[in-house]
Amino acid sequence: MPIVRILLVLLAFASPAFAQDGINELNAARDAAKTFKVYIDGIAKKGQRPDLTRPDVAAMLGHIYDLEALAALPPPEASDMNWLPDWFDAANQSHKLFIFYGAKPGPQPDLAALQRNMIEYGDQYATAISFMIRAMAREAVAMPMFWNELPPEHRTRIREEGITGVRKNSALFILTTVCAAIEGASKPANARLVAASLRDTREIWADFLLPEDRARVIAELADLPKWAPDEIARADLAKFTAALQAVN
Repeated sequence: MPIVRILLVLLAFASPAFAQDGINELNAARDAAKTFKVYIDGIAKKGQRPDLTRPDVAAMLGHIYDLEALAALPPPEASDMNWLPDWFDAANQSHKLFIFYGAKPGPQPDLAALQRNMIEYGDQYATAISFMIRAMAREAVAMPMFWNELPPEHRTRIREEGITGVRKNSALFILTTVCAAIEGASKPANARLVAASLRDTREIWADFLLPEDRARVIAELADLPKWAPDEIARADLAKFTAALQAVN
């Protein structure tokens, strides 16, 4: 998904000072992501399956998807755009390492490998998706602040198109990854974790998503009782949908 690449375009030529809040968390996440990739590569060479519950591996993922640290940050500000996209990137790349582990390359997705990983690593997947939804929501608040602080001559068409691209990709992420995480959850707790991330950030998405994308998300979630088996998760998704409908 090209969200971070687009954000790099947005940040080109920008030079506001780094905010201290979040930098330590970013560094911990980035270092853990590098170590996690080394672990996954090593396991793959041995032809083994990753053990994401092993204490040292779980600690790596705990730094990458640190929901408590993210929640403890002060309110979003424009300077978040200097470090938050990098944290999201580390989270996004790391979750792909285990959710696509062992998948055969080809034009069609290896559904058997994906299903196995969704079941075996369901707890970690739900945590990753919940973290990324909340991190993206924080970006969605910080991004207009970043734009408003730019000098008029730096508010270029490329940057404006970049923001539009981020908004569209956010809707795509919600529709694909989140729906898969809830529908494919083997435990109610995992479906609830992901649904709660949308419930808690619903007002942000109602404002940030483009009108046509809001309508698409609303339409896709219209039949959620058919694919969201958990009652609490359905209720949270209904709150999310209602917030989008209130704007549309």
